[in-house]
Amino acid sequence: MELDETDRSILRILQEDARTPFSEVARRIDMSSATVHDRVNRMEEAGVIEGYHASIDPKAVGYGVSAFVGLRVEQGREEDALERLREIDGVREIHLTTGDWDVILKVVAADTDSLRDLMFERVAEMEGFSRSQTMIILGTDYEADGPAV
Repeated sequence: MELDETDRSILRILQEDARTPFSEVARRIDMSSATVHDRVNRMEEAGVIEGYHASIDPKAVGYGVSAFVGLRVEQGREEDALERLREIDGVREIHLTTGDWDVILKVVAADTDSLRDLMFERVAEMEGFSRSQTMIILGTDYEADGPAV
């Protein structure tokens, strides 16, 4: 789907706050609410807009520690390993990468003891991984809610 500048403007507004009423989006881009509604529907149907979600602060719901985990996957074990990673509570993101790590996870845990348990009792016990490195996130300076539009 080809996006024009109006589509991109709508996407930027919805990325800032997905609960922005179409009437407010329309006012901000000088367009009718019906047209905004039609454009959003078209972008949803084309898969440009994949969904709407609440952004939740992990600390506010009991996850005081976040970390990135680099994993080296053994040859031929990729699909099985990824499937098992998806089942672990605390795994928030799974990224396939190039470079030193085949997979980078973003995980959350209540505290460092819980993080240690997650890594040693859940991830390290899985077959298919030859090496890992855990990097605790000390703080996040900036985090976008999607690609720049």
